[in-house]
Amino acid sequence: MKKLLAEFIGTFWLVLGGCGSAVLAAGIPELGIGFAGVALAFGLTVLTGAYALGHISGAHFNPAVSIGLWLGGRFDGKELPGYIISQVLGGIAGAGVLYLIASGLEGFSLSNGFASNGYGEYSPMGYNMTSALVTEVVMTFMFLIVILGATHKNASPGFAGLAIGLSLTLIHLISIPVTNTSVNPARSTSQALFAGGEYLGQLWLFWVAPIVGALLAGLVYKFMAPNKE
Repeated sequence: MKKLLAEFIGTFWLVLGGCGSAVLAAGIPELGIGFAGVALAFGLTVLTGAYALGHISGAHFNPAVSIGLWLGGRFDGKELPGYIISQVLGGIAGAGVLYLIASGLEGFSLSNGFASNGYGEYSPMGYNMTSALVTEVVMTFMFLIVILGATHKNASPGFAGLAIGLSLTLIHLISIPVTNTSVNPARSTSQALFAGGEYLGQLWLFWVAPIVGALLAGLVYKFMAPNKE
């Protein structure tokens, strides 16, 4: 239960911090943080969460990460269901708190997407489904490669959280214009549940693509650097 609570809190923080920066702070004229600020915010949530909670649960905060670590031989498969449920619930709780805050502003509307992920007309820059699919698979693949490498027993100790947080920042800098960046099904689910409509209709891609990318990374890294004693 301690591990599941840590995953709940970590994913709550990721959604509130990352999506919160997009909803509350990105669009303010002249003072807004823009895409770069949102990218940094997502990276900071994972970086801080990793150091705060990593010693308890491993700081996955993402169903794709848990699945990739499992296939990479770093995580017990019997723990997957509990982790994934806790991550999704934590993300929904984060989105709920964000909604309570954001809805206090006159003129707020969920029709703006609530930092949801999408493709086609729901992509920030109008990228099609193929672009979104490729982006999410490749970005999640690289995210898991960094995670598996930074947490390997032969990696430099103490720096995993920094490498992982910065990699997520870089991933957002690349892919926010394409899909608003998911690489995390829990994060996508939490926002789509509030935004509704076609954001829910497109949610399948933001489960399938990150999981495929994570599975590929787990296989590749396990081949390159088995975590054997």
